[in-house]
Amino acid sequence: MKALLQRVSFAEVEIGGRTVAQIGVGLLVFLGVAREDGESEARSLAVKTAHLRIFPDQEGKMNHSLLEISGEALVVSQFTLLARTRRGRRPDFLEAAPPEEASRLYGSFLNALEELGIRTQSGDFQAKMKVSLTNDGPVTILLDNREN
Repeated sequence: MKALLQRVSFAEVEIGGRTVAQIGVGLLVFLGVAREDGESEARSLAVKTAHLRIFPDQEGKMNHSLLEISGEALVVSQFTLLARTRRGRRPDFLEAAPPEEASRLYGSFLNALEELGIRTQSGDFQAKMKVSLTNDGPVTILLDNREN
């Protein structure tokens, strides 16, 4: 499972010209689910996301977590994070979980964030979405439960 975190002051998701989710200060999380992922990966990545100290303190140091600042999360399904690009010019997505399994674990990740006390919104799984954001910093961090 991979999560691309972007620290934002604003983010929203539009589907068909209609805003379906919107947050202020917090994290925009693009989430990719791999074939070998399960409930434990979803939970541990949500815990890491909520507790990662990437928000500034009074001195501007990254010292606060999403929980500590009472920030929000906007989570968007992003199977393309699992792209393999070593060979050829067209990525393959063989490492990505099948849609039904990915949808279930995407839901588990969302639930885990909410259980931790994070106000959470999401895009629609498998929908064609337009994502807008104001990256604060900019700060963008890739979490990969296979590496971190």
